[in-house]
Amino acid sequence: MRFTRLQAGLFSSLLMPFASAQANEMNPDISVVLDGYYKQNATALSHRDEGFGLGHTELSLSAPIDDLFTGRLTAVLEEHHGETEVALEEAYLQTTGMPWNLSVRGGRFLSQVGYLNSRHMHEDNFVERPAAYRALLGSHYFDDGLRVNLLMPTPFFWQIGAEAFNGNRLTEGDEDIGVYTVNTRFGGDIGVSQSWQAGLSYLNNREVHGDHDGDHDHDHDHDHDHGDHDHSHAAAYTGENLYIADLVWKWSPNGNTRQQQLTLSGEYLYADELNEHARSSDYHQGWYTSAVYRFTPQWSVGARYGRVDLKEAHGDHFHDQQLKETDVMLAWSRSHFSTLRLQYTHQSAHGFEDADNTVTLQYVMTFGAHGAHDF
Repeated sequence: MRFTRLQAGLFSSLLMPFASAQANEMNPDISVVLDGYYKQNATALSHRDEGFGLGHTELSLSAPIDDLFTGRLTAVLEEHHGETEVALEEAYLQTTGMPWNLSVRGGRFLSQVGYLNSRHMHEDNFVERPAAYRALLGSHYFDDGLRVNLLMPTPFFWQIGAEAFNGNRLTEGDEDIGVYTVNTRFGGDIGVSQSWQAGLSYLNNREVHGDHDGDHDHDHDHDHDHGDHDHSHAAAYTGENLYIADLVWKWSPNGNTRQQQLTLSGEYLYADELNEHARSSDYHQGWYTSAVYRFTPQWSVGARYGRVDLKEAHGDHFHDQQLKETDVMLAWSRSHFSTLRLQYTHQSAHGFEDADNTVTLQYVMTFGAHGAHDF
């Protein structure tokens, strides 16, 4: 069978821990990602404060356990309102030797709904996730649960997956299993210079019932910004059903991604059944498109535009909110392990008093073991 670049990358990432099991099982790989920034102004739906601050700083340990299992633990440190918060983002076991291209993951991990959510934040090309992600997934949704993936035996890349989570990190509730997801992604190569991937995801949030999802007093202060009231990365806006479609296309001359690469990507998110009072016209939706061009091995430039339309619950009715966001960035990477990024963000909004324009300077530095990024 001829493997596409997508399949080859997936197999190498799965087999690398197994191949080095004897060498590393008593000596875990340790990596640290330092994320710091200066942000000129506060902005709507943001998880980064104005001024100097720490972003998504990670400490990660990973190692093969034996010939059938690997393990990973990732702790995250972030600064919010002058206080440093520590969270356990990942603590899972992953199978490596199951038949029929099956893999199972259990513990705490990032859900693989959508394109960006399963990626670590330091892999992003922009300072923050798109506004739709920040509103509907708390930037990145991770939880305690179980995942099963099946890599289909096709000449192109095709993966099918299902997850079950307790759901407490998306919406507070009392269900034993509060969130289910199913997803599929497929892709392949077009000649030697192009590759693509498309995905469809569905998330069912059983915790959304009654009107616990935002029963606000009619006289509440509209200056209150949902993006700031809960920094546990629970989603500020939820629905019982969340649908995501994503598409990514990459081009590099003769497949040499180290020299040049153009990446076009986009996602659409739609959530309905917001609470017991919601009608068919009450739903959240958001989307973004982005283009990033690495024109030399060390320099890249990118632009992203996105929009999110939201319904803020007020008792038995909703208020409309909308945020449009344009980001332009320039990044310099001395190596695969260091990046300096300058970004300008323009926001226009209805229902968000904190919407503003801002300039952000960010550094992302990695030391220790650092595996290859996903497609």
